[in-house]
Amino acid sequence: MKAILVAVDGSATSDRAVRHAIDLLSAGLPAELHLLNVQPNLGGAVSAFVSREQIDSHHRDEGNKALASAIELAKKASVPAKVHIGVGRQGEIVGDYVDKLGVGMVVIGTRGHTGLAGVLLGSVAQDVIAYSKVPVVLVK
Repeated sequence: MKAILVAVDGSATSDRAVRHAIDLLSAGLPAELHLLNVQPNLGGAVSAFVSREQIDSHHRDEGNKALASAIELAKKASVPAKVHIGVGRQGEIVGDYVDKLGVGMVVIGTRGHTGLAGVLLGSVAQDVIAYSKVPVVLVK
């Protein structure tokens, strides 16, 4: 397996998913760790009032905030991690990164910062499963 991709949103469940991936790598699984945060597109009306640079800066800042605890977990475990921030529909962006990075497995928490829709598997996790061409490990 070339790489494990962990979809990260900064939640405690997301951190558990990162720990699971780190455990797999620490046990000898020969793969790179990739951490991905996906920021939602800001609506079209926003771009009428805010510059592209400000929108990009917002996505970068929010993505870095969401990734901070995952990066710290990897550092503490001495596991090198490559960090990515995408923008768009979460499942679709995860699927794009699976293809682009040659990922062999996606790890994702089943509940994060997705509101009531996240209570059911029907939101982000199901979207990731639909778009991913590789196994998806769900972590509670």
